[in-house]
Amino acid sequence: MTASPTAFAGPLRALLEIPGVTDVLVNGPADVWIDRGVGLERATANLGTAADVRELAVRFAALGGRRLDDACPVVDARLPDGTRLHAALPPVVEGCASISLRTVRRGALTLGDLELGGMLAPALTPVLEALVASRASLLITGATGSGKTTLLASLLSLVDPRERIVVIEEAGEVNPDHPHVVRLVERRANVDGAGEVRVARLVREALRMRPDRIVLGECRGAEVRDVLTALNTGHRGGMATLHANAPADVPARLAALGALAGMDGRAVDLHAAAAFQAVIHLDKTAGGRRITDVSVPRLATGRRGTRLRVDRALALRDDGGVERGAGWPELEAIVGRDAWVSAPSLVAA
Repeated sequence: MTASPTAFAGPLRALLEIPGVTDVLVNGPADVWIDRGVGLERATANLGTAADVRELAVRFAALGGRRLDDACPVVDARLPDGTRLHAALPPVVEGCASISLRTVRRGALTLGDLELGGMLAPALTPVLEALVASRASLLITGATGSGKTTLLASLLSLVDPRERIVVIEEAGEVNPDHPHVVRLVERRANVDGAGEVRVARLVREALRMRPDRIVLGECRGAEVRDVLTALNTGHRGGMATLHANAPADVPARLAALGALAGMDGRAVDLHAAAAFQAVIHLDKTAGGRRITDVSVPRLATGRRGTRLRVDRALALRDDGGVERGAGWPELEAIVGRDAWVSAPSLVAA
């Protein structure tokens, strides 16, 4: 008999196997929470004592090939089935060890699946399909747990099977349904401080691998410089995700990351405006995860000079329809009129 992929999880196994669960969070022996897309829910679980929770955290870390003890009280690792682990021990965390588990979807959802699940408004489906088909470079934004990786995998599944996709990640989470995907995963230094391979280097290595599309699972540091450079050197159709609270916050987020790489704000603005053709934003709402905006980045001249601005082209309404915004003409030039003309819920702002 084949073992369950979550058999490693011990007392948390039943929670990880609940349909739709993406996160299991342990704050204490009886303080356990799950997230299945509609916000955090307290789970019925009792893990024993604080010592039992610590032992479980240490065992998880060992399964991920990492060390967790008083000398190394925080760990970020990937477990045997791909589940992402973060754990911390006191005194870094107060009272009891903290465990955070994020599951990895085995296969990509189709855009039809996202529609049925309520993440994607039907009027936006042809727009997203047209963006991928036109080889537009896309930046997917949203808060933690908003569905960025899920959407990224779904969009990559639409890429022509004849194209070669190179995915660079900190942890292997993006699993598109595509026949030609090469995954490059960051490697942390070992206990001797050797063997480290960071995401920024992997982006540069990807350029030498004859990619048709370069994808960064999450842009969160100085690697933004290499991504912007790659997407400005003829590699169209790339994709990346970025933490941002709203589309309007994207320029500031990119500027902050660019500063880590020694780029000034103007250089980031110029490179980003040329690198990305559309920004797709997701949000966690009371009804679940939603794609709320499709925007276009562009350079705009104002009192502070020429700066990057992100203009909403399509925005989700409260009734589930979609309305056009100031950035629609630029988006229409990319996707074409056929991408939206048949959608009855799409109206002018």
